[in-house]
Amino acid sequence: MSIEIVKEIESLKKDRNALLLVHNYQDPKIHELGDFIGDSFELARRSKFTDKDIIVFAGAEFMAETAAILNPLKKVLIPSSMAKCPMAHMLTPKKMKYYRTQYPNAIIAVYVNTTAETKAMADICITSGNAVRVIRNLDNKQVLVGPDRNLAHYIQQQIPDIEVIPFPKVGHCYVHQKFTPSDIEKLKVQFPEAEILAHPEVKPSIQKLANKICSTNGMLKEARNSLSDKFIIVTENGLVDRLRSSFPTKLFIPARKDAICIQQKKITIYNLYLSLLNNRYRIHIPPNVAKKARLPIERMIELSG
Repeated sequence: MSIEIVKEIESLKKDRNALLLVHNYQDPKIHELGDFIGDSFELARRSKFTDKDIIVFAGAEFMAETAAILNPLKKVLIPSSMAKCPMAHMLTPKKMKYYRTQYPNAIIAVYVNTTAETKAMADICITSGNAVRVIRNLDNKQVLVGPDRNLAHYIQQQIPDIEVIPFPKVGHCYVHQKFTPSDIEKLKVQFPEAEILAHPEVKPSIQKLANKICSTNGMLKEARNSLSDKFIIVTENGLVDRLRSSFPTKLFIPARKDAICIQQKKITIYNLYLSLLNNRYRIHIPPNVAKKARLPIERMIELSG
């Protein structure tokens, strides 16, 4: 990492009164520059309570949209216009409208990994870290969850007394879909004492093999508190980098070397610098959409405790 460009980024952050939020899946070099690093829920909460004038989001576009929805008077930037989560576009407003008519008594809980337009049609938002807690706190026995079917399966296993209905034929994270039972079984033979930490977006067959199923922030907490010093990490490999940096005396084994989110990796040190320098790329959400989408996001934050 160029010392000069790092100095420029730090100087621009100070001059522009900017907050840099960095997702756990980002490159370690970007982690070093972040004011806060975390999962999508923690970063959403951080954005809501900032007094900075500009929020720069090193993460997926839907995360930056969430920050913009919660901060309508602030400028929200994303360094790359190509950092779009494919899953966020799998649950369209058209599908939302159709399934609302099919399940009129259900609460619709959408993953934060959705577009602003989809959030605007939901009753509440959820993340992988708070989904179980939020849905458990709802006063309803039927909840329609999407777009991630694997997350819906995980929630159902944790709350069997509530009917959790995944949106039919929608959707998944292509990175988490890569993991297979054989990937995990091979590593268990190689590292029999390792604790297996898996993200709720992995397939049910992988969830069965995990010691703990948790969000990226949950994995950081488990690594900190566990007596184990070896972990098989079943999520995007950016988190493996962060775990290794945070706990250098412990061993973290990626479940697959190709578990890479291509879209999030579109964000680089250089386009982060250009974003701050030239105010690019600014997130624009129609005010009527943002107003409607703010309600399910704020409700999520309230029920998360």
